[in-house]
Amino acid sequence: MSPDYVSPDNVLVVSFGEDPEKDTNAYQALTDLNQLDLQGQIKITGAAVITRERDGRVVVKSEVGNDPYAGTAGGGVVGLLVGILGGPVGVLLGGTYGALVGSLFDLDDAETTESVLGEISKQVQPTRTAVLAEVTEQSPEVIDTAMARLGGEVVRRPAAEVEGELAAAQEAQRTAAREARKELRQARLEKTKEDAHAKVEELKSKLQGRQSGVAA
Repeated sequence: MSPDYVSPDNVLVVSFGEDPEKDTNAYQALTDLNQLDLQGQIKITGAAVITRERDGRVVVKSEVGNDPYAGTAGGGVVGLLVGILGGPVGVLLGGTYGALVGSLFDLDDAETTESVLGEISKQVQPTRTAVLAEVTEQSPEVIDTAMARLGGEVVRRPAAEVEGELAAAQEAQRTAAREARKELRQARLEKTKEDAHAKVEELKSKLQGRQSGVAA
């Protein structure tokens, strides 16, 4: 249970410790969360079993939600999280693996550990499976107890905080994409200039060769 639990509306990530074999419990965890929702003990806005591939992509394996459109991983906070965690910002938050992370970011950086998205991202380890959910809960013990039976470790953060960082992350991605497009356009322009210059020099060389031949 999170020691600073204060909000009934939360985003949860449930991971399953160091043993990869326990990752299969994620599917049962999703079923159990859905059952708690049906019993009226919690309300699920959206939830999904997700896996992070070795290249950093986040793939949805299974999902549930009360709203068939905005409540599943295809939309709403859970859907946005899947997109962000598997994208460029997820890389900067330490979501991918190996040398890529080490070269991009110091994982001990204080700003990373203080980031809500950073905390969530680090729970979804490469080649591992986890549960991501947006829920309304009156007491954290209900979900914590159910997940503990499956060996699940719950990290929860207020949905409002997650939404705030998601908005900032989306803007950061848009800005990064704009800058990347500018760089690509500039690179193409420079290459065009270089190609044009090389072509002119080639034509000059041919022309000079012909003139030399005529003079001879």
